[in-house]
Amino acid sequence: MPRPPATPDDADLPGVNAVTEPSTKAEVVAVPRLELCVEREAGKPASRSMVLDGDFIRVGSHPSNDLVLADRAVSRFHCILERVRSTFRLTDVGSRNGTYIAGVRVRDADAVLPECRIELGESVVRIRDADAVAETELARAPSFGALQGLSVPMRRLFPMLERVAKSAPDVLIEGENGTGKEVIATELVQRSARAHKPLVIVDCGAISPSLIESELFGHVRGSFTGASRDRAGAFEEADGGTVFLDEIGELPLEMQPKLLRALASREVRRLGEGRVRKVDIRVIAATNRRLEREVNSGRFREDLYYRLSVLTVRVPPLRERKEDILLLVQCFLNELGAIDKMSLFPPEVIEEMKRHDWPGNVRELRNYVERRVVLGDGAAMGATAQDERSAAPAAAAAPAAPAAPAAANIEMPFKEAKDAIIDRFERDYLAALLEWSNGNVSRAARKAGLDRMYLHRLLQRHGLRRAAALD
Repeated sequence: MPRPPATPDDADLPGVNAVTEPSTKAEVVAVPRLELCVEREAGKPASRSMVLDGDFIRVGSHPSNDLVLADRAVSRFHCILERVRSTFRLTDVGSRNGTYIAGVRVRDADAVLPECRIELGESVVRIRDADAVAETELARAPSFGALQGLSVPMRRLFPMLERVAKSAPDVLIEGENGTGKEVIATELVQRSARAHKPLVIVDCGAISPSLIESELFGHVRGSFTGASRDRAGAFEEADGGTVFLDEIGELPLEMQPKLLRALASREVRRLGEGRVRKVDIRVIAATNRRLEREVNSGRFREDLYYRLSVLTVRVPPLRERKEDILLLVQCFLNELGAIDKMSLFPPEVIEEMKRHDWPGNVRELRNYVERRVVLGDGAAMGATAQDERSAAPAAAAAPAAPAAPAAANIEMPFKEAKDAIIDRFERDYLAALLEWSNGNVSRAARKAGLDRMYLHRLLQRHGLRRAAALD
């Protein structure tokens, strides 16, 4: 099918608990470089090239891209090239006119090396292996705190995380659901200079759009219906510490300029109040979306994207590091106190697991390990819908339950009565858990078999530990 003619895009004009701790030393290895040669630009012959070392290369018309094309038909963020094992994957990030290889429009394809040509708007770029090589660091140890991995993608990630943790700028963590973004955020906080300062978690996808401003910046009494008292927002409560903005890609568009202003000035104003308050915070944001695609579509502000992504951490999906599956299985069994069940995972089962794509990533793998421990050979591979929605592992060893729940109130609708009982149970359980651990969240999380960040979120939800350090 012939490709349609490109149209100018005026809006796109340029303008798990650790088994071993990581070593501080890293192994240095050589990796091939990639050369990009621009043969045609904006419909005119061109002859320029550049050699790029990174594993993640952005191509588009905006000056921030690694390869910038002065072509009105090329989107601000047109496509990306990402190193996957021995090749590069080409992904179109919602461009206006599409990305083509050999005349075929592609959304996601492997670049056929040693050489291939891609067409973007009215430009042509030749991609080929460069003669030179670059050096890259590989961690010697197979872990970074709760993160586990023997694969090259993970061993390249660990040294980067070590440097990011010790730095001061804001961080953006990108990765699919279940890859461990919350675990990475936890490790970054615990290794930072703000480790013993408050941590406040805000799930941007779980808060009503009408309440998100109050959640972030607070409000004064009477500022809206239901505002019966003054309340500090997440930024104020985290003063001196860290704010973790989970699912930042879900933030309503009308709220994004206010967040941008707060990030730029480190000042907040409570809803309904004229006073401005200074805050000293570090922001860690996470998303499962390609924010470049969201910027192109107009669903995410470009300036906010740049403000958040001073440092960007990209977490590889499990399908790109299947050699880590055996190590992860061993770690999960160890956490579950079921290391004697390793016989349920003989080599043939591990090989079968490596052939699975794991769309739910590490979370799905953990759920499968838990099911197999309980059900044995009858456990089906692949996450259920409930597994994929669940953000926390099942409890392996929980404290004794508090007093039996009160009798159901049949004067309430079924759903409301059920939610009330669950809410009461969660609060009583968490209060008892905190008392048992003397307020130590890490110790409480281990006792309950919960991820530390998830437990911190539950404590915040019930008002038990809203702005405490993630100890």
